[in-house]
Amino acid sequence: MAGRCDVSTDQQPRARNGLFRTKSVEQSIRDTEEPEHALRKSLSAWDLTVFGVGVIIGTGIFVLTGKVAKENAGPATALAFVAAGIVCALAALCYAEFASTVPVAGSAYTFAYASIGELPAWIIGWDLVLEFALGTAVVAVGWSGYVRSLMDNIGWHLPAALEGPDIPGGTFDILAFLLVLVLTVVLVLGMKLSARITAVVVAIKVTVVMIVIVAGLFFIVGDNYKPFIPPAVSPPGGTSGWDSPMVQLIFGYEPTNFGVMGIFTAASVVFFAFIGFDVVATAAEETKLPQRDMPRGILGSLLICTVLYVAVALVVTGMQHYTELSVSAPLADAFKAAGHPFYAGVISFGAAVGLTTVCLILLLGQTRVFFAMSRDGLLPRFFSVTHPRYKTPYRPTILLGVIIAIVAGFTSINELATLVNIGTLFAFVVVAVGVMVLRRTRPDLPRAFRTPWVPVLPILSIAASVWLMLNLPGETWFRFAVWMVIGFVVYFLYGRSHSRLGRATAEGRAARY
Repeated sequence: MAGRCDVSTDQQPRARNGLFRTKSVEQSIRDTEEPEHALRKSLSAWDLTVFGVGVIIGTGIFVLTGKVAKENAGPATALAFVAAGIVCALAALCYAEFASTVPVAGSAYTFAYASIGELPAWIIGWDLVLEFALGTAVVAVGWSGYVRSLMDNIGWHLPAALEGPDIPGGTFDILAFLLVLVLTVVLVLGMKLSARITAVVVAIKVTVVMIVIVAGLFFIVGDNYKPFIPPAVSPPGGTSGWDSPMVQLIFGYEPTNFGVMGIFTAASVVFFAFIGFDVVATAAEETKLPQRDMPRGILGSLLICTVLYVAVALVVTGMQHYTELSVSAPLADAFKAAGHPFYAGVISFGAAVGLTTVCLILLLGQTRVFFAMSRDGLLPRFFSVTHPRYKTPYRPTILLGVIIAIVAGFTSINELATLVNIGTLFAFVVVAVGVMVLRRTRPDLPRAFRTPWVPVLPILSIAASVWLMLNLPGETWFRFAVWMVIGFVVYFLYGRSHSRLGRATAEGRAARY
């Protein structure tokens, strides 16, 4: 048939050429077998679950609980965690099908390439590079703050200039800088080492969370739960302009604090405490039995974290009335208020140790997406050569590690943190769309895990993710749009002409004539 060109016989005829050409699942899997571009398979379902718990439990559980209880939902913060957990579960079911069907590094980028097309895949890959990079830098700065706090407790002090731009007189955050460099070395040395370090740290972190729950039970005062859902109020002074949620700018709808709607406002905030389970999917290619273990790792880690979050929210709002909770360190300060500063020190230690794994796994996700895009030719192929001994993508790991270390050292990144969230939600939308598309275009593919109730569940996932995106400030949307425009420029100047799939298509067409 004139004009038809087969890159591979197993690829669908849909949108072979141009911006929406798709890369077949079979071709994606074959690419992972090239010796020079192959990753070592060393991870089990247990490793993946530990990775998931390691990256999810971080600043969210140690900081956000007090903020949303005091400002948005009161004791009903526990219900906000349930609502946010449901949104993530909908996305996780879609991720689980893709990760077991296309066990290739790159997460949502790889899934989009197999289902929707090259340009959407590039967009989501570019989005994930930003999300994971900023996430790593933000968490490194947070870790630095906890470590400085612990150092102060024992009388050690850094020179003011090296405490970071968030501190008066500070210019460079030496602790955040060094943390990212050390974690970069760990990732270059291999995934199994990363998994072992993560397992130890996660054990410490979960132990600290369990101490909070069990010890806190003895200090709960029943009257602190009244009213469980406080009456609705408008945000103090209202919000306007760039700081307003997008939903308010578009529809004139104004979110309320407290009341039933306050629970959903709180859910759009605490959702960010769940960010990270999608990082598990980036390690699909390094999993021994991905078809079986990826769904277990993704769903298992999400379930464990949701239960812990709800329990912590109930304990903290029971220990101290929500109007009196600390915003910066709610768990530690609730124990101080109850007259038990020892537990406050234990919690600070757990937070500092715990954020180490969050940083490690976000950096891991970042390098795997970059590696996958490079292997496909959308970024220079130089970056997709694996280390001859350790079989890790050492070139992008070193490059990105150094850049992120410098960013973390010099930048106060509080305002950029919301970019991490909009990027994650956008990835959720793309993955849900991809599941529906691949079900129609490749019904023959073997699927070890099938998302239930397609298309209803993916549509619900898209609706829930878009709703949370609309609750983010207009300023965040603007910054996100600027990053995407830069991505389009890079794709059309480099990625499109260097795409391996595009070149194979052109060669196939030339062979026809």
